[in-house]
Amino acid sequence: MIPLLNVSWQTVSEYPLGDRDTDVLSLISEEDLVQFTFDGLKRRLGLHPETLSRILSRLEQEGVVKKDLNGYKVTPKITKLKLPPTNSDEAHVPLLQTFLPSNLQVQNLITSLEGKWFGILRWFGLAENDKGVTMKWITEDGGIQINATIEGSTLTIEAKFLRNNSLNLALNASYQLMAHVGKLCSGSRLAAHVGWFGGSDVSLMPA
Repeated sequence: MIPLLNVSWQTVSEYPLGDRDTDVLSLISEEDLVQFTFDGLKRRLGLHPETLSRILSRLEQEGVVKKDLNGYKVTPKITKLKLPPTNSDEAHVPLLQTFLPSNLQVQNLITSLEGKWFGILRWFGLAENDKGVTMKWITEDGGIQINATIEGSTLTIEAKFLRNNSLNLALNASYQLMAHVGKLCSGSRLAAHVGWFGGSDVSLMPA
């Protein structure tokens, strides 16, 4: 089989990608990632570092991703690939929703949070679509993904259970993240309303 890196870009969309290459590309596309880290993707997919390094090297040579000081950025060329759906059956659970202060500079909040680690959360990447921006973290063991989505003045935090179904762990991780958001918002009026979802453990709920 001809290596992917020797195939011209004009034919790459028709090239039979290897299963692992396709898994990586399909996940990047499904998650709407515009940037991500090596460690975040490694935890998310559970791939060996050397295997992932070879995959990303091929994709970089094909111009699908571009490496920079903060990790990898996704190029528009990924839209030209014919990628199969991941057939993911991970459960999504909304944990927290809050209004952001009206005088908060949202981009400053995103810049202050992206790339940061919080407790058991490790930075995964940033996603964008026509609805808003989503910052993504993953637990150190790769079992739970925590997404923080900003749409207008609303911040929603949800969990995606990958290989760990612990709701308590997801809740604790979301509280750690929200604590940092609160600190960043402390210079302005705090959120006007908070809605809590899906929490079955009463001991973890606010009084």
